Amino acid sequence: MLARPETRRCIECGLPYNMPGFSYYHGDVENGAAYWSDRGILCSPACSLTHFKRREAEGTLPSAPAASPLEFGR
Repeated sequence: MLARPETRRCIECGLPYNMPGFSYYHGDVENGAAYWSDRGILCSPACSLTHFKRREAEGTLPSAPAASPLEFGR
């Protein structure tokens, strides 16, 4: 059987979800990623800040907060 490709990765550094170093909401993997944007999930405060600065420089900051990825399946 082939392993499925990991689809949940940090959009800044590519760290796969469930790997050491990935930050989870309230520290629990069951709660989902602690950081996200309208473009995807982020693994850490450092990647979140990098993403913000890059989007600010591009002029592509969203006008409203992104919807929680925890709410998508509900």
